[in-house]
Parts: sequence; structure tokens; C-alpha cells
Amino acid sequence: MSTNPITNGTERAIIENMLDHNREALIETARGLSDAEARRRLVASLTTPISLIKHAAAAERIWFQRFWAGLDESECDGYPNRDEGTFAVADDESLTDVIAEFERASQRSRVIASRFDLDDTKDNPREGNVSMRWTLLAMIQEFARHAGHGDILREQIDKATLRQPNP
Repeated sequence: MSTNPITNGTERAIIENMLDHNREALIETARGLSDAEARRRLVASLTTPISLIKHAAAAERIWFQRFWAGLDESECDGYPNRDEGTFAVADDESLTDVIAEFERASQRSRVIASRFDLDDTKDNPREGNVSMRWTLLAMIQEFARHAGHGDILREQIDKATLRQPNP
């Protein structure tokens, strides 16, 4: 999927387009890496290229499937809890698998979000009363931040393997 930027249009179209752009940017930080490179730990935390995408898939489920749709944990299509488990990648999961998981969770989020107006609100135990607008903007922020993390990790991996930087 290649998202062309929307710079003029409805507020919703612009926000959703920016979110999709940041989803894609996060994926692009890992695209082309081997599974071993994607799992390479370069920082003290659990942050690796593959775990950033795994975490993003969990964020989609936490906010859209659990919070907005009100689904039970068993109804979600993967790990839906707010903790370090969102970064956990099983040994048998490939980068391709994790990217596909994130794309599926993102698609499900789009469907769920479409059921709500931007001004619709729900009470969240951590954030208070939040709107769909706030949630979409929070996801833009989350994925942009993690794409930045991914860019730095990718730069280190590319340098270590003498690969040309990811365009």
C-alpha cells in the first residue's frame, strides 16, 4: 500500500491519511531486512525493528478493538494488553508475518474507527474522556515516534552490514 499525502480535504480524510502514512513509514523502516537483522538488539530495551511493528499491531488492538469496539481479549486478533508483552515476538514469527499482522490490525482499526464520528467520546481509565479524533491523533504520534526509532535502528543495521541506506 502506498499512501499519497492528502493536504487538503475533510479533517477526517487528512487525519486518516496521515495515520496511514505513519503506519507505512514504520513498516518501511524494517522492509528488506533479514529476520535476523530485524531481531537485532541494538539498545538496552526490547526495541528492535520487528518488535516495533509487533508493538504497533498491539496498539491498534488496544485502542480500536478493545477500547472503541469493546471486544473481549479473546475476540482480538492478537495480543491486546498494555505492557511489555506488546514487544514480544515469538521465535517462529518472521518479519513478513509481523508486518502482515500489523496490516491486518490496521485494517480492522480502519473499519472500527469508521463507525464513530471524530467527536464521539468514551471514558478511558488512564486518559480520561477521549474522542475518536484524539485516538487517531494519538496513533499518528505513536507510529511517527516509533518510525523514528526504526529509522535509527535501520541506520545502525545498514552501517553494520555496509548496506546502502533504506530510501
